[in-house]
Amino acid sequence: MTNEKKYWIGFNLVKGIGSVRFKQIQAHFGNLSEAWDAPIEVFREIDLPGKVLKNLNKLREEVNLDRLYEEIVNGDVQVLTLLDEEYPKLLKEIDQSPPVIYVRGDLTSADEFSVAMVGTRRVTAYGQQVTRDTSTFLAGHGLTIISGLARGVDALAHQHALQAGGRTIAVLGSGVDVIYPPEHRKLAEAIIENGALISDYPLGTQPEGSNFPPRNRVISGLSLATIVVEAGDRSGALITADFAVEQGRDVFAVPGNIFSPASRGTNRLIQRGAYLMVSPQDVLDVLDLSLIEDYKDARQVFPADSTESKLLTVLDYEPIHIDEICNRTGLPVEKVSASLTMMELKGMVQHVGGMRYTAIRDLSGR
Repeated sequence: MTNEKKYWIGFNLVKGIGSVRFKQIQAHFGNLSEAWDAPIEVFREIDLPGKVLKNLNKLREEVNLDRLYEEIVNGDVQVLTLLDEEYPKLLKEIDQSPPVIYVRGDLTSADEFSVAMVGTRRVTAYGQQVTRDTSTFLAGHGLTIISGLARGVDALAHQHALQAGGRTIAVLGSGVDVIYPPEHRKLAEAIIENGALISDYPLGTQPEGSNFPPRNRVISGLSLATIVVEAGDRSGALITADFAVEQGRDVFAVPGNIFSPASRGTNRLIQRGAYLMVSPQDVLDVLDLSLIEDYKDARQVFPADSTESKLLTVLDYEPIHIDEICNRTGLPVEKVSASLTMMELKGMVQHVGGMRYTAIRDLSGR
């Protein structure tokens, strides 16, 4: 069987091929393995620019995909594509989701309850206190904290989430094997143990300035809402807020001293309609997440409808592939997949990899 994922990695290496061109290539060739081996002239049919074609041709001559894939897997890096069940659901919902993401650490269903915390690198004492209290409170209430591992607000948000015993995810503007800034290596290691490092840039990518605005789009895309703690007039945190608005996600801004340069951006966000956050409880109230901890504990263990009931009759403690579940229940794969996703969130079933599922406990009365 062809390892299709290695071709996703291959095309992800080609400069100039992003989400839109990925879709064009898939639509034209049917799958990426055929596209990788196709004559370069065929790509002209989908109007790829000459520079991109040159990059593709050079890469295909120089890169051994089998060896590259093996190196990635042996380096404890997980590669997720849009076709993978494990790909973050919130990120998949946005326009032009990254076709490929690289992960060090673990992503869990709990990370669907997540908020981004971003802000200036030159955080004030006021910003430090707000970041500490907000990150600690939200992590303590079961929310995963998303940020960018940068100096200032980002690092503090990660640190306090971990200290509160919560989960946190750092989205990098480099490969997940290139930690920037370098003084945050220990923090990155702690995040891997209690969350994940994520990047849509290939391994080895250095932290160039042009990488960070697109990185911010992933931060907001992974989150139910974005909280901007402090931000100057040209802060990258404002870019993250703009992306959140485009993605239909809520934006919260912390008000600050009108004379403080660090609060100019946040105060203007409030002028433009962002939620004014005077307490982290505001986030739970607006997102209706006040009962999130109870929800995670209870997991609504009873079947919600006839579909869930039918699925529970075939699920057992031994893993069963989704195709076999469809065969036994007679249900279409789309309905089975959607129901299993909800049942996993409720704690009724567990996805054990390879599209195989088990029952977590005996809920069917057998």
